[in-house]
Parts: sequence; structure tokens; C-alpha cells
Amino acid sequence: MLIVRSPVRISFGGGGTDLPSYYEKFSGAVLSASINKYFYTILQKRTDGKIQVISSDLRVVETWRDISRMDVKCSALEIPLSVIKELGCDVSIDLFLASEIIAGTGLGSSASVCVGVLKTLATYLDLQISKYDLAERSFHLARNVLGKPVGKQDEYAAAFGGMNFITFNADGSTSVEPIALATDRLHELESSLMLFFTGVAHNSWQLLQEQELSTKKNTGSTLESLHELRELAEQMRSALVKDNISTFGDLLHESWEAKKRISSNISNSLIDDAYALARKSGARGGKIAGAGGGGFLLLFCEQLHQEKVREAMAKLKLREMAFGLDFQGAKVVVNDPFIDRDEKCGMRWTFVPTRASIFAQAPI
Repeated sequence: MLIVRSPVRISFGGGGTDLPSYYEKFSGAVLSASINKYFYTILQKRTDGKIQVISSDLRVVETWRDISRMDVKCSALEIPLSVIKELGCDVSIDLFLASEIIAGTGLGSSASVCVGVLKTLATYLDLQISKYDLAERSFHLARNVLGKPVGKQDEYAAAFGGMNFITFNADGSTSVEPIALATDRLHELESSLMLFFTGVAHNSWQLLQEQELSTKKNTGSTLESLHELRELAEQMRSALVKDNISTFGDLLHESWEAKKRISSNISNSLIDDAYALARKSGARGGKIAGAGGGGFLLLFCEQLHQEKVREAMAKLKLREMAFGLDFQGAKVVVNDPFIDRDEKCGMRWTFVPTRASIFAQAPI
């Protein structure tokens, strides 16, 4: 049995500049952090030559003998199927997929799924794959194989873990710079972040497509806002490195204001009301965690004011999700051949027959 977990993420600044339509012209940059909410991929051996993929979230079970002939876009399980096709997996396995986060909540769950499945199958097939390769191949599958209008930041967050300043260069290369904070400053930041679910889950494809079209057309307001978001991501990094945690919270507010200028669909009356009430109750800044329109509302609020913010959000029926930061990224958590007797798994068990041991130790 093989179990891999991959984290989802919260994005602080620069979101949108990780889309090819932007970074191929101007170079993009995002400041983000992975959190300890995970997508799990469980692989077990089969003996009948089939591959079965089961999703607990989608409640879909499908089995195929020859996935290579399928149009994966026709399936609700297009992400794991595209990974299987990409690797040309000639194996007989069960893949069970489960997540702590529902899809469409702005935390990069789709990328976490792809990274997790790719990490699982690469481990099982004994393929050497770096974190950079893991992120790039996952992005390739989402963008080029499945045709989704996605950027790169989610795949890198899931693959690397931690808090990072990620630069997307015009030549297509990417660099990941970990943000290393002293323990007390890291705790201060972590304890100042709050997540509240707006109750609205949806995919962000339409919003991202709209942004890409505006960027390609060099539409003034969209492009100016993206330039501002990239600059604010730089300023946030600088504030963290200089231990100016409260300044970081103020910049998060500026970033949200700039984000909303990209499209009128990024926010709505519920989000605006919740954010205004949170600020009135003591939050310094915040933003919607993903492309916009719903999902999780991320807030920066010192602990002194957090109870008041919780009470305010409760009045709007927004539920808080407790979380911490993740610093490991996609990781194998179980690799054990004992359960399903799979010789491909990494651990090895050696059993010494009890009777033979007794006889060997008995005096002659």
C-alpha cells in the first residue's frame, strides 16, 4: 500500500501573474503558503489487470482495461486519468482519492489532486522526479492536456510546501525562494491568519479565461492591476523578511483592492459585506483565497481582535476553518508492502520462522 498526501495553499499576493498570458511578457511573481489541509492518494495492488479509480469527493467509480484509448475529458476523473495516460502506466492498481477540502473553494485543490496522483504513481513506478518536475508536469497536464486556463502557482505550492516567493520567468522557467522566518515571527504570522468559508464553491475557469483574454488584449485596467499585484507581492515578501508582520497585513488589504479591479466578478455583495465587517471588527487585511467569486475568505487579524471578528462572521453564517502552515509539500506518508503484498512498495519486511529460530538456539 502506498499513501501520498499533497497540501492545498493560500495565496497572499501576485495571483494572476502566474498565468502564461502575463508572465511570458512581463515575468510574474506570487507569494503563497501551503497549509495543513491535504488531498490523499491511496494506491493498492490489483491482480486482474484492471485499473480502478475511486473518488470519495465525486462519488464516482470507474474501471478500464485500456485507459490509453479513452478521451479523459469525458470523465469526472479527468485529472487522475490524465496522469495515468501521461505516464503510460501498465499496472494493475486501485487508486482511492480523498480530500479534506471540497473542490472549488479557492485553495488550489485541483492542482493538489494532480500533484498527489503524479507523486504516487511516480513513486510506485520508481521514477525519479524532482519537486520542480512534479510541479511542471502537473501544470502541463492541467494546461496543455486538459485545456484548463490555469496558472502555475498552485502546482508549485502543492509540490514544494512551505511559504515561498515564486517567480515565473518569461522564458517559462520558474524559481522558488523559501521565506524563512524566525520561529516567533512565524508563529505571529500563522496565528494572525484566519479562514472563513463563504458557503459558495465553484470552479474559477471562467474568471481565469476572462483575465487571460484581457491580458492578451492589453486591456488597461486589467494589466495595470496585475502589475500592481506583482509589485505588492514583492512588498509583502520584503515586509516578512524585515519582520514587519503588521505591515504585511496592511499590504494584504491593498492587494485585495487591486485584485478587485481586474474584474467585477471577483467579488460580490456577500464577500464585500463580510470583508467590510471583518475590517470594522479589527482585521487589518484579507482577500478571497483563489481567483474570486466565492470559496474561502482569508483574513489577517491580530489575536486581540479575533474573537470579535469570529462573532461578526458568525452573524453572516460564515464558518471558520482552523489551519496551520505545511512545510513538507507532496509527501509519501505510507509505503508498505505488508498489507497487499506488493513487491513494488519501498519497505521490506523479513520474517524469521519461530520454530526454526527455536531449533537453531536449542542445545545439541
